[in-house]
Amino acid sequence: MLSVLLIEDNQDDIDLTLHSFRRHNFANEIKVAMDGEEALRYLERSKDGHVSPGLILLDLKLPKISGLEILENIKTDRDLSRIPVVVLTSSEEAKDVDECYRLGANSYIVKPVDFKRFMETLRTLGFYWLLLNKPPSIGGERASR
Repeated sequence: MLSVLLIEDNQDDIDLTLHSFRRHNFANEIKVAMDGEEALRYLERSKDGHVSPGLILLDLKLPKISGLEILENIKTDRDLSRIPVVVLTSSEEAKDVDECYRLGANSYIVKPVDFKRFMETLRTLGFYWLLLNKPPSIGGERASR
């Protein structure tokens, strides 16, 4: 089954994301990193024989190391670059959107502030990325669902 790495520092957004995935019956394992350093440590371990995530949900505004720096690190690393990265952030700034796509983001989604819209956005995101999308092979192996 495709695992997900959620890189998010806001506990409320973490809780809502986990709740939405459970509510919509996505049984995928979700690992949470609450800052940029923790995320990069997790990704480095995944290169050393641990299972790589099949999808990364990335907030931009993170402590220690920014989401943009994490995205650049992922997309310039030969072993990590094929992992799809969905930027899930509150920023609607055109410069952030453009920079994320320039760095190789696979999708850019602005978090709705309304609870119902947030839940629906995550349902749609999960349905597409976890059920419909065919994942790339990562580290020589096809990411499984």
